Amino acid sequence: MRDVGLAEDLAQDALLAALERWPESGVPDNPGAWLMATAKHRAIDTFRRTERIERKHEELGHELESRQELAVADMDAALDDDIGDDLLRLVFMSCHPILPREARTALTLRLLGGLTTDEIARAFLVPEPTVAQRIVRAKRTLSERKIPFDVPRGAELAARLSSVLEVIYLVFNEGYAAGDDLVRPALCEDALRLGRILAELAPEEPEVHGLVALMEIQASRLRARTGPSGKAILLLDQDRGRWDQILIRRGLSALERAEKLRGANGPYALQAAIVACHARARTAAETDWRRIASLYDALAAATPSPIVELNRAVAVAMAFGPAEGLKIVDILTLEPSLKGYHLLPAARADLLEKLGRYEEARKEFERAASMTRNARERELLLDRSRAHAGDSQLQ
Repeated sequence: MRDVGLAEDLAQDALLAALERWPESGVPDNPGAWLMATAKHRAIDTFRRTERIERKHEELGHELESRQELAVADMDAALDDDIGDDLLRLVFMSCHPILPREARTALTLRLLGGLTTDEIARAFLVPEPTVAQRIVRAKRTLSERKIPFDVPRGAELAARLSSVLEVIYLVFNEGYAAGDDLVRPALCEDALRLGRILAELAPEEPEVHGLVALMEIQASRLRARTGPSGKAILLLDQDRGRWDQILIRRGLSALERAEKLRGANGPYALQAAIVACHARARTAAETDWRRIASLYDALAAATPSPIVELNRAVAVAMAFGPAEGLKIVDILTLEPSLKGYHLLPAARADLLEKLGRYEEARKEFERAASMTRNARERELLLDRSRAHAGDSQLQ
């Protein structure tokens, strides 16, 4: 198929068919396979209908008939390849190298990850119109250049791996914090499932195992991130008895595989090593913050970004004191891409609080609360701000 717009229409038709039939017939054992088969059959119907119309116009005759049959055969081959998962197959299809990295990632997140343009914009720290334009341009490029919407193979598949990893990572992150819910477990589960399948398909790729390790360990904390009322609980305040030890063991095992493949310095493996430090600590006080700060130094060297630098600042503060971390954070206040990023004033507020500068901390907590779009985080930040409501008179 060479029309991404048609592919999107077919997917929507399949979803509508599911909404009409499943309430009466029940949800099938394999919903993904049912949707894929429905889309495939409708695609075949579309090809055949087009064939009949063109034959009536007598423009292509028998040549058109053979071309349409080849198109259907190509689609069958594309949909029946050995990637092993419908969604993962489609992610590989969408991450075409003809598109710029940001465009193909945005397009895939929009079409297949179920993320809105607003959510994608937050992930990239760019304005929403920028993301919308990237998606429109990506669709236009694929259509104008008649790029086959099929499954890459061999070297071409390997070339798309980094984009696929990025998509999976961003879907997981969006599931970790979005909207009025602190987490969207379904997104986390989808990303983790795709990562595990990918690890089986590419067992010699260390960054695949690094990403799986990162997601496994992060997912182990999902239940502990909220209290009974849904209120957010910070990492250092979480009940570690609620962390899923099975997921932690899986994550540590995946990290070990990445390191054995000489991938310890890859971006995902480094992040996995950071969260592994938390997972190995029986209590918050036992966390090896100097090790974490060192890992962030390596991550900043491998993939420099304002977000990595902000996380490094927090680790430096925990390892060497809040004043040292605040020096880094104050520099980041001049970073344009973090202008609307609520975690920057939140981190600064936390460090000011630890230094006893309570009135400044209160204002920063309020500013962070006004910037976040997550209702649970907003509640937590406002609570911390209110805790210092009377401190201005004492300073």
